Amino acid sequence: MRVADADPDTWAVGFCDECWWSRLALPTLSSWTEEGKPLRLIQQSVAKDDPEPKAISCYGLYLPQFDGQTWLRFVDGRPVSSITTQFLSWSCEKLEAVGKKILLVIWDRAQAGTSPKRSGAGSVNIIAESSRVEKE
Repeated sequence: MRVADADPDTWAVGFCDECWWSRLALPTLSSWTEEGKPLRLIQQSVAKDDPEPKAISCYGLYLPQFDGQTWLRFVDGRPVSSITTQFLSWSCEKLEAVGKKILLVIWDRAQAGTSPKRSGAGSVNIIAESSRVEKE
């Protein structure tokens, strides 16, 4: 953070998170009912040819350096590595357009080591490179 603060023309610091909702999954919740009346949740099902997504995801990147802007993207399906890297690439492209070269991402509740896109056991780093960066 100190390195990013020392060079704000090059670095952007962002706080990122994602969430998702399923139209099929039953919620984990506490509830109250009238005495003697049981709580009834109805199990949802979908036809195999139903074109609607089973879930929707939302990604957000809060950028305090940009007057507290929050960039949001909604996508069909659950948040998986390929969608996450697309979101980070999109964010990097937008930042590159305003002259930023490096994005420091602080991510809430990252699940270590669960994705093949992440390198190393227990690593929670995801690197989104600009399309203009040459590979060594």
